[in-house]
Amino acid sequence: MTPDLFEDRFNALVANVERVIRGKGDEVRLVLVALVANGHVLLEDMPGTGKTMLARAIAQSIDGTTSRVQCTPDLLPSDIAGSPIFDQRTNEFSFRRGPVFANILLVDEVNRATPKTQSALLEAMQERRVTVDGVTRALPNPFLVLATQNPLELAGTFPLPEAQLDRFLVKLTPGYPDRAAEISVLRTNKTQEVIDDLEPVVDTAAILELMDWANGVHVPAPVEALIVDLCQGTRGDPALMLGASTRAALALMRAGRVLAASQGREDVYPDDVITLVKPVLGHRLVLTPEAGLRSDSVDAAIDRLLARTRVPMGLVG
Repeated sequence: MTPDLFEDRFNALVANVERVIRGKGDEVRLVLVALVANGHVLLEDMPGTGKTMLARAIAQSIDGTTSRVQCTPDLLPSDIAGSPIFDQRTNEFSFRRGPVFANILLVDEVNRATPKTQSALLEAMQERRVTVDGVTRALPNPFLVLATQNPLELAGTFPLPEAQLDRFLVKLTPGYPDRAAEISVLRTNKTQEVIDDLEPVVDTAAILELMDWANGVHVPAPVEALIVDLCQGTRGDPALMLGASTRAALALMRAGRVLAASQGREDVYPDDVITLVKPVLGHRLVLTPEAGLRSDSVDAAIDRLLARTRVPMGLVG
């Protein structure tokens, strides 16, 4: 693996997914950054904006498996992880794998599942394995969860606690495509959906190679200090009730390595970190009630944080 080969493979993935998901290049890149950084993605968006298509496009682009779970209040942990079933022919129990055993798992409306089911899913995300009846089974590698939630229909939902939101590497709100992109979607899917003919450009083994190589991307000491200063700066902000954790700092570093590698570099620049601050930290921060009453926002708090944080010089992005 070389920096140029990493960049070529990553760009090929982006271009292939963009055949299906039009006008959302930045969001597609960030989802793929999360995949290679061994993280997960929370998508907060309206129905019909391409979340299922995004999961299918990524899975087909890496020649991986995909599955989908529609969360409802009666969904059980076993509906996700799997359960033992009795085989009358052999008079024995055998394990029936749940949808979590896939490379790309789309979890629709995760906030409609009960806390017990949410916890089971998030444990699988964190541990990369499930335990049923005392037997532990490893999940496929790579493994990416794309969880979605609707920002408007909140009746009958169970919002994810902050400790569980912290398990997602990035949170994105792609929104609707612009006019030109939406026209392109209509034209390319006029007679047949593009997703039906989408071919893989790499395989899962190649993704694992990208993951291994990204782990070796150098993070200079000034960039390490910048990551820590940003995370610690959130903890002392009077507008924030909950700041970024150490897990958030590690997430910034991991995502920064992949973002740098995707641009053919072997060193993380400060600009990589600055680019990732909002998608990586935004969902981990909680405003104080007073800040909410005066119409403050997490994005505004991050902007103030970036304005007062010293960015190291001598490294250019």
